[in-house]
Parts: sequence; C-alpha cells; structure tokens
Amino acid sequence: MLEIGRRKFLLHGSAVLSTSLLLKACSNPTSMQTDSNSPNPIAGSSEGFKVAIALPGVISDKAWNQAGYEGINIAKEKLGAETAYVEQVAQPDQAEALSDFARRGFNVVFAHGGQFDAAVEQAAAQFPKTFFVAVNGSVNAENIAALRIDHLQASYLCGIIAASMTKSNRLAYLAGQSFEATLQELRGFELGAKSVKPNVQISSSFTGDWNDIAKAKEAALAIISSGTDVIYQWLDNSSPAVLQAASDKGIYAFGNTTDQLNIAPKAVLTSALKRIDLAIAFLAEQAKNGQIKGQTYDLGLARPDILNLGKFGQMVPEALQKKVLSTKQAIIDRKITFESCQEGGKETRCMKTAST
Repeated sequence: MLEIGRRKFLLHGSAVLSTSLLLKACSNPTSMQTDSNSPNPIAGSSEGFKVAIALPGVISDKAWNQAGYEGINIAKEKLGAETAYVEQVAQPDQAEALSDFARRGFNVVFAHGGQFDAAVEQAAAQFPKTFFVAVNGSVNAENIAALRIDHLQASYLCGIIAASMTKSNRLAYLAGQSFEATLQELRGFELGAKSVKPNVQISSSFTGDWNDIAKAKEAALAIISSGTDVIYQWLDNSSPAVLQAASDKGIYAFGNTTDQLNIAPKAVLTSALKRIDLAIAFLAEQAKNGQIKGQTYDLGLARPDILNLGKFGQMVPEALQKKVLSTKQAIIDRKITFESCQEGGKETRCMKTAST
C-alpha cells in the first residue's frame, strides 16, 4: 500500500499515475486519456466504457463505502466496464480526485456521499464531457445526476418500531454529517415515531466523522447517559461501535446500509438495508446505454432489491413486525406518501394517506 498525503491507494492491474493521485485501477490495464479536451468514449458504446468512484472512507467498512466499491464491481462484471476507485478522500481533496478521473477519460464518475456536492459541481463545470453522479447528493446539471435512495421511507418504518419499543420515551438519531440525505432520514424517523407516540422525544447528533470509532462510541455513550433507550445510527466503519455500546448498556439500536443484526443481536431491532451497490450499477448501465440524464434518481421501497428492511431482532414482537410490513406495503402501493410541505417556516416532507 502506498500513502500519498492523507489518502491510501491500492493498485489492481497496471500502475496508473496521474499528476496528483495514484488511482486504484480495478480493471484490465489500458492506457489512460490525459487530455481533458478530447472526447471521452461515448456513453452508449460497449467499447472503452469506464466507471470510477471516489469514496470518503475505506472499502472494508462493511457499510457505505464497501457498498459503493461493490457497485462498480457489479458494473465491471455486468457491463464489462473498466473500473477504478480511490478511497479515504478528504474534503479538501474531493474536487481534485473527481477531476483526475475525468482527465483520464472515465465516462462516469461517482462521488460517494452528499459531502461531495460542491466538488461535483466544480469538476463537472471543468469537464463537461464527463458525467458525474452525486450519490446521496442534491445537485443536478447537464452532466450531473443525483442518485438518492429514499432514506425517509425506511427510517419511517424504523421510527414506528422505535416508538413502539421505547420505555423512556427518548429516541436519538446519530450520523456522521448533516446534509440532505441524513436530514431526510432523520425526518422519516421522526414522522414514523410520532405516528405511534406524538409526544416522543427525539434528539439528533452528528459526530463530524463517519469512521472515527472513538468519536462514535463517545457520542453513543453520551446519548445513552441522557436516558435514550433507542438509537437510529447511520455511520460507516464506526457503526459497530455504536451497536456494541447499545448492547453493552442494554438499549436498542438500528443497523444501517447492511444487515447488522449479527453485530449486536441483543440490541439491533432491524436494519435499514440500502443496496447502493445495485443503485450504482443501475445508473452505470443507464450511462452505458446512453440513457442517463441530468436529474435526480430517487429509489425507494418500490425497489425492494435496493431499499428494504433487514431481519428483525428476536425482541421485536410479531404483531409489531406485521404492522411494519403492512405499512411498508402501503408505502409501496402509494397509500402512504411523503410530500413536500411547510413546517415551522421550513420546507420539509410530510406523511399523507390516500384518504387525505
């Protein structure tokens, strides 16, 4: 492993060295384009189709970053794409990481997290012939698509479970950073919980880091000491620390992104399964077929292969499981929807039923 600045890069295939980054090439070695003014291979062509991803964390986190990495691997296997990735991209390095892929002629570059939005806009403006996908992002342009899983739908279901299981009437949401996707997830958790107990108390905290285990454990213990007995967390490499802290203190928690029941079976009620790998592969295929557009792609429970719930913990009563699964089907059937509304002078989303 080579270390350049704060980022570590592994090589797969031939060595490819740019002016500023050593990229992880996950495909057959080919010569890379370095002239940003020459056209990239056209989306829709089966020859020379190249997909890359920039990740904020490590591919071994068994959560968000690993899912992103696996997404381009699916594209490699299914589409025959040449793929590359770079991990542990710090915020100051985001624009350069994305630009470097564009210089090398990658057709589609995924920026894996809403924290990349500003960098995506910067790189896309400089490289109009490269298509950028802001995963969990909120930006669009002619050559930018936002790929979002509708986190609110799954967190709404988890909110129902949390409010039904709490004894202290105190719930908490814990994530790495505050941006559109995490705020939507928090909103869904609140809506679901308050649909069961309108007076339930819900706090929210952001550690500022998705992978710092010490910070995550410290935050979890602080939340637990406040009397909270259910935590909905969205973290990456540090996620197990929160789940284990919950288990050690005898409270409940939710897994996120992958099914994390096995990490802390006495604590995990269920997990919000987000197959972002399949979503990434789906958009890569759209790009290869020349069908990708500069718009927001929202994928929710109607795509159970992409968004779903994991296994229920043994502590979740069967009647509650049935209620949650019935509610999930109502969302899929659009008997329950989440529409834009104003609340407290701010734009948000509110739950509506087919009869309202």
